[in-house]
Amino acid sequence: MKIDVAQLSSRLASDHSISDYDFWRALKTINNELYRIERLRLPIPMQMIYAREIIKTARRKRQPHRA
Repeated sequence: MKIDVAQLSSRLASDHSISDYDFWRALKTINNELYRIERLRLPIPMQMIYAREIIKTARRKRQPHRA
């Protein structure tokens, strides 16, 4: 299955029912779970890597451009 990170992140960034805090909380939860998996030396699910990248990209797209 091909995951289009750019398309999914754009869709999330434009969804105003999702707050900036929701993005932050989701990213923190994913990072904590990845840390736990790494500490237990378990295989890292690729879906988690994609989810993290989608959320990071959506957050970046939503932030105002700075000079």
